[in-house]
Amino acid sequence: MPLLPLPDVKEVQRRLKLVFPEGTPHRTYVVREMAAKTIFAMLYVGAIEGSNGWLAPKHVYRLSDTQARMQTEDARRGFGQAAMRPGFVPKRGRWYADNSRESIRDETLKEGLVALGAVVVRPGIATTSGQPRYAMKADFTELFSPRIEGAILTQRITAWHEQHLSAEAQARLSIVRHGRTATKGAVTVTLPSGESRNMQPGLSSEITKQVIEVFATRFLVNPAVIWVSESGNKVIARDDVLAREIGIDIRPQKALPDIILADVGDPLLLVFVEVVATDGAINNSRRRALMELARESKIAERYLLFVTAFLDRAESAFRKAISNLAWGSFAWFASEPQNVIALDGTRPQAISKLRDLVR
Repeated sequence: MPLLPLPDVKEVQRRLKLVFPEGTPHRTYVVREMAAKTIFAMLYVGAIEGSNGWLAPKHVYRLSDTQARMQTEDARRGFGQAAMRPGFVPKRGRWYADNSRESIRDETLKEGLVALGAVVVRPGIATTSGQPRYAMKADFTELFSPRIEGAILTQRITAWHEQHLSAEAQARLSIVRHGRTATKGAVTVTLPSGESRNMQPGLSSEITKQVIEVFATRFLVNPAVIWVSESGNKVIARDDVLAREIGIDIRPQKALPDIILADVGDPLLLVFVEVVATDGAINNSRRRALMELARESKIAERYLLFVTAFLDRAESAFRKAISNLAWGSFAWFASEPQNVIALDGTRPQAISKLRDLVR
């Protein structure tokens, strides 16, 4: 089987960013230059599913600028064999040192391209073996053909997503992509009562919409909105009647959160939500301030809940906030609406071992 034409590394990286958009798990691993060079190396040595060609990390870290420019069939096949031999000396402009092996093998390949269904692993090879074991899937390989561009490339990428990504993963990508790009037109939020409110365009408004329309209905039994605001302290919605019944003061001049929800039932739960597009998570000091806000209400402290809402776990906003999120609070992601992260700083007395959590 003849070797395939080669795109340059920059073009491979550009296409990787299209194939794996914002919201892809471990996206950094599969769109960085190391990933592009790994794909290039697979194409260079012919490590393609069905061709009986396989790649080892050595093929990536022993490639060089000089070698990459040598693109005849003989040069490519010769490198594929020679790079595996002890004592091989890479040509000038070597891409990586030998100690890059773990980053290529564990991050780019195992946790990245293999986990995402783009690369297959050769069966029957011991994990401790240094033999080549990785190959690009045939349909993934097509996405890097220099002969495919423009609208046809977009169609092939869409088809690859539909075939290889679960419905949940596709939904996550859609939510993240929409949240990151929604900059025009008002964001319409439908309250649990059925009423609608318009918010200014932007990521914070998109996350707010998801909190009210998705989080509240999924995690609360009988949700009600007491308060919603946006940047500039503009009040989007408030329910003074319910607030008075609860005994909470929702005057705008107070240090209110972005959203206050109630789960109207017995017992009644009060849920404070901060929406984080860039900053403003519920840390320990913010949690104490919100507890003080509710001190005169009729809600017992154990029925006060604190949630920080993000767009996605892979976003820098979450990575920046995670180390300071308050114990006794929750983190929720619009892109993965079925789950919450509970930071349980008050372990229930009955739970002393991990097995107690799965009863």
